[in-house]
Amino acid sequence: MSKKDETLRSVLDSEEKTSQWVTIVIALIVGLITLAVFLFVWRRGRVSRRGICLVGLCESGKTLIFSQLIYKKAVESFTSMKENVGVLQIENKGALKLVDVPGHERVRQRFFDTYKTTARGIVFVLDSFSLNKDIRDVAEYLYTILSDPVVLSNRPQMLILCNKQDHALAKGPQVIQSVLEKEMNVLRNTQTNQLEAISEGGNRKSCYLGQEGKNFEFADLYPQRVEFAASSAQTEDLEKLKKWLQSVA
Repeated sequence: MSKKDETLRSVLDSEEKTSQWVTIVIALIVGLITLAVFLFVWRRGRVSRRGICLVGLCESGKTLIFSQLIYKKAVESFTSMKENVGVLQIENKGALKLVDVPGHERVRQRFFDTYKTTARGIVFVLDSFSLNKDIRDVAEYLYTILSDPVVLSNRPQMLILCNKQDHALAKGPQVIQSVLEKEMNVLRNTQTNQLEAISEGGNRKSCYLGQEGKNFEFADLYPQRVEFAASSAQTEDLEKLKKWLQSVA
């Protein structure tokens, strides 16, 4: 190979390496810009979601919990057909918008739909004393919330608050979790079969909660985080709820 050819080959190799480096740099810049946009959108969405939804069946104690947190005292409660809204200041964390969603079956979904997009966390309140009687209704309502498309997308943190622990025969959080998981497993099978039957004649997609091939467990909802805690609004024992709110805020 002549000296002239060697020089030309060297120039071409240099240009090729430069082109490769330019491609790498451009790819890195595009990647960094994409990451920055993602972080901006994620942070903006997280900041805008400052709501905490108190949900549950009627007579579970939601309104009493709401009044203890917002007004620092018990307020006479009754079955309501509209929501209660208040601002809860969390030390060193800012304010949370606390919404007591009515538990009446006729209106609860409509009000939950109004506030679920801004929910940073959801507190599902249940009556630990009457759970045996209400287990089916509790599981159905909980299943509806967990399978909600907005909840699945935003993944707000969830606390299942086992209220009315001051009753001597009230079940503890661990027992309640086990009982709920069994009921949710039965309900999931029923719901899945119904949705599959619908999808055969249409385009509706089914939402399967947990892992296929095994019994339902709340741990399998990851990255959706579901925790359990005990409380007694009647005796003003809401410490575990307050700690959870502090961690979520």
